[in-house]
Amino acid sequence: MALTLKDIQRISDLARIDLSEEKAQQLMVELNDILGMVEQIQSVDTEGIEPMPHPFGGAQRLRPDDVTEHNRRTENMQNAPDEVDGLFLVPKVIE
Repeated sequence: MALTLKDIQRISDLARIDLSEEKAQQLMVELNDILGMVEQIQSVDTEGIEPMPHPFGGAQRLRPDDVTEHNRRTENMQNAPDEVDGLFLVPKVIE
Protein backbone atom coordinates (compact mmCIF):
# COMPACT_ATOMS: atom_id res chain seq x y z
CA MET A 1 0.00 0.00 0.00
CA ALA A 2 1.68 3.17 -1.16
CA LEU A 3 0.96 6.51 0.47
CA THR A 4 0.01 9.48 -1.68
CA LEU A 5 0.82 13.13 -1.11
CA LYS A 6 -2.78 13.60 0.03
CA ASP A 7 -2.25 10.89 2.70
CA ILE A 8 0.89 12.63 3.96
CA GLN A 9 -0.92 15.97 4.17
CA ARG A 10 -3.81 14.34 6.07
CA ILE A 11 -1.40 12.70 8.52
CA SER A 12 0.47 15.98 9.06
CA ASP A 13 -2.85 17.78 9.66
CA LEU A 14 -3.88 15.18 12.23
CA ALA A 15 -0.50 15.48 13.96
CA ARG A 16 -0.66 19.28 13.75
CA ILE A 17 2.64 19.37 11.87
CA ASP A 18 3.16 22.05 9.26
CA LEU A 19 4.93 20.52 6.26
CA SER A 20 6.12 22.28 3.17
CA GLU A 21 5.35 20.70 -0.19
CA GLU A 22 9.00 19.70 -0.56
CA LYS A 23 9.17 18.08 2.91
CA ALA A 24 5.86 16.29 2.32
CA GLN A 25 7.22 14.85 -0.95
CA GLN A 26 10.42 13.70 0.80
CA LEU A 27 8.44 12.19 3.69
CA MET A 28 6.16 10.35 1.27
CA VAL A 29 9.16 8.69 -0.40
CA GLU A 30 10.70 7.71 2.95
CA LEU A 31 7.46 6.33 4.38
CA ASN A 32 6.77 4.36 1.20
CA ASP A 33 10.26 2.85 1.48
CA ILE A 34 9.54 1.82 5.08
CA LEU A 35 6.18 0.33 4.12
CA GLY A 36 7.91 -1.56 1.30
CA MET A 37 10.35 -3.08 3.79
CA VAL A 38 7.46 -4.09 6.06
CA GLU A 39 5.71 -5.79 3.15
CA GLN A 40 8.95 -7.61 2.31
CA ILE A 41 9.28 -8.84 5.91
CA GLN A 42 5.63 -9.93 5.97
CA SER A 43 6.14 -11.97 2.80
CA VAL A 44 8.59 -14.33 4.54
CA ASP A 45 7.08 -17.78 5.21
CA THR A 46 7.18 -18.37 8.96
CA GLU A 47 5.00 -21.48 9.01
CA GLY A 48 6.20 -23.92 11.67
CA ILE A 49 8.63 -21.45 13.25
CA GLU A 50 8.05 -20.90 16.95
CA PRO A 51 7.98 -17.25 18.04
CA MET A 52 11.00 -16.03 19.98
CA PRO A 53 10.52 -13.82 23.03
CA HIS A 54 14.03 -12.46 22.57
CA PRO A 55 16.30 -12.49 19.49
CA PHE A 56 19.34 -13.64 21.47
CA GLY A 57 17.72 -16.63 23.15
CA GLY A 58 16.52 -14.75 26.20
CA ALA A 59 19.30 -15.89 28.53
CA GLN A 60 20.46 -13.16 30.86
CA ARG A 61 23.71 -13.08 32.72
CA LEU A 62 22.92 -12.34 36.33
CA ARG A 63 25.39 -11.02 38.83
CA PRO A 64 25.86 -12.96 42.06
CA ASP A 65 23.70 -11.71 44.94
CA ASP A 66 26.47 -10.92 47.41
CA VAL A 67 25.93 -9.00 50.64
CA THR A 68 28.12 -5.90 50.49
CA GLU A 69 26.92 -4.09 53.61
CA HIS A 70 26.19 -5.61 56.95
CA ASN A 71 23.52 -4.79 59.51
CA ARG A 72 24.36 -1.48 61.19
CA ARG A 73 21.01 -0.90 62.90
CA THR A 74 22.43 0.31 66.21
CA GLU A 75 24.66 2.86 64.49
CA ASN A 76 21.78 4.06 62.31
CA MET A 77 19.36 4.29 65.23
CA GLN A 78 21.63 6.82 66.95
CA ASN A 79 20.24 9.42 64.50
CA ALA A 80 16.61 8.60 65.34
CA PRO A 81 14.77 11.18 67.44
CA ASP A 82 12.77 8.33 69.00
CA GLU A 83 12.57 4.58 68.50
CA VAL A 84 10.38 1.63 69.38
CA ASP A 85 11.62 -1.98 69.07
CA GLY A 86 14.55 -0.89 66.89
CA LEU A 87 12.34 1.11 64.48
CA PHE A 88 12.15 4.85 63.84
CA LEU A 89 9.19 6.43 65.63
CA VAL A 90 7.73 9.37 63.74
CA PRO A 91 4.78 11.62 64.52
CA LYS A 92 1.42 10.73 63.00
CA VAL A 93 0.82 12.90 59.94
CA ILE A 94 -2.46 11.46 58.61
CA GLU A 95 -5.57 11.53 60.77
